[in-house]
Amino acid sequence: MLLHERLKPYRLILASQSPRRRELLVGSGLEFQLAERFECDESYPAMPLTDVAEYLSRKKSDAYPVELAEADVLLTADTVVIACGEILGKPHSRDEAIAMLQKLSGATHEVATGVTLRTSTKSHSFTSVSKVRFRPLSLEEIEYYVDNYHPMDKAGSYGIQEWIGYVGIEHIDGSFYNVMGLPIQRLYCELERFI
Repeated sequence: MLLHERLKPYRLILASQSPRRRELLVGSGLEFQLAERFECDESYPAMPLTDVAEYLSRKKSDAYPVELAEADVLLTADTVVIACGEILGKPHSRDEAIAMLQKLSGATHEVATGVTLRTSTKSHSFTSVSKVRFRPLSLEEIEYYVDNYHPMDKAGSYGIQEWIGYVGIEHIDGSFYNVMGLPIQRLYCELERFI
């Protein structure tokens, strides 16, 4: 039986405001409801950088303010960009976005997405990591992208599915959709085992 049939007795709840995650779930054919926005402290202790996204996905799951019904499956996720031994979060200004993209230019970085699935009785988390290589980007290209695509809501200041991904990315080792914010193939398989 296909997963979307098996999920019919359940209510899959996406607790994310990311339009990319919504788009990927829609594309996978899985029915879901969007949770209302809620606050979550996204600080984290010292740990390996590739573990941060999964830690934050669990933290978001724990912060979800509504008690889950028996048939609810809550989905939370977090994506981090790791470059030069640090996590590049969402930029706070145009200058910060430009500086982040200059760090990624001509180099390989990692994108880690952590996902947590939770019901009223159990929880399961996993991480997917992709390596992304940008060709060297000129300052003019970086400024054009930042000024026209406004990547302030994106970790690492870029969206792989936007102009900069089309013209700048030379190579990906791992899931393309993971870089967009949700490793949808892995999620599909994990959901099959989870329910």
